Amino acid sequence: MTNNQMSDSEQVVELLARRNAELASLLEIGKTLISSLELREVLQSIMSQVERLLQPKTWSLLLVDEETGDLCFEIAVSPVAQELKGIRLKMGEGIAGWVAQSGQPLLIPDVSKDARFASHVAEEVEYPVSSILCTPLKIRDRVLGVIELINTVGERTFDDDDLPLLGAVADFAAIAIDNARNYKRVSELVVTDDLTGLHNARHFHELLEHELDRSRRYKSQVSLLFFDLDHFKGVNDRYGHLVGSRMIAEVGQLVKRHIRSSDRAARYGGDEYVIVLPNTGKQGALAVANNLLERFRAHPFLTDSNERVEITASFGAATFPDDAHDRTSLIRAADSAMYEAKEAGRDRVEYFSGNDTRIMA
Repeated sequence: MTNNQMSDSEQVVELLARRNAELASLLEIGKTLISSLELREVLQSIMSQVERLLQPKTWSLLLVDEETGDLCFEIAVSPVAQELKGIRLKMGEGIAGWVAQSGQPLLIPDVSKDARFASHVAEEVEYPVSSILCTPLKIRDRVLGVIELINTVGERTFDDDDLPLLGAVADFAAIAIDNARNYKRVSELVVTDDLTGLHNARHFHELLEHELDRSRRYKSQVSLLFFDLDHFKGVNDRYGHLVGSRMIAEVGQLVKRHIRSSDRAARYGGDEYVIVLPNTGKQGALAVANNLLERFRAHPFLTDSNERVEITASFGAATFPDDAHDRTSLIRAADSAMYEAKEAGRDRVEYFSGNDTRIMA
């Protein structure tokens, strides 16, 4: 056998080994796809296969923000990953933006010769980019994001053989993203109040129990705000239930905007709301309640004819473990304080006074 024949045989063996590895990885991705609906877990698994097969120096997965249409770095494996997470790209901006906008994959062997390369991003994060392979994540004709592989100066240059493999992986990833998002939407419907977008009462009880368990474990405090809208029946009677429902929804949105991301707000029923405040004692709870009171007073609640309606609320506050020993007694304490606020003139905050004998029984 000649050296040339030996060389050809070795190349065939190497090619077969590579194809077997590719098929094994695609099979692994397929298994992951049907085994989990947790988006980050699925994406990490898929991208680890990309990393093994194509061996990029760095890689990232960008998703389209459904509200703004911008591309955001969802996952980045890079020495400058932290810097990348704060960067957003417009559709058409840079290689990733071009791929997302066109829906077409792109191979750039040398970015210095391509005008589409957003050099300002590389300069901003101080990273020398040489070669890029980028493909869209598509469901039918809808682009969900892009996978972008990058090699730096001196590393292997991506070639045409890499495109189909990355495209196959991207197809799997797009299905995974779509499934995970649909699952999340359905899950949120189960725990969300239709009118306000806050948590519903059933889920509130689960959230509160969870926070109380954490409080016991870490010996921290949890406060609960309970409030309802003052004389709201009069609003419904005068302006109708459609206007009343819209105002209940507006109150919910105001609450969402003016509490911390760690706080949990729910519509308890009718015009009653509750807010769970983790790691918060009496003074913190009173501060949150008073801030919301001011927001309600200042907000222009308008009828269909642009008539302004004054909406105020009566707040009750209580803290675990200071005022209660479990979920039921904490709700009773905050509810009792709310009724104290009503009896004291409404449009105010009252902290639990300890007078309700049901609480610590």
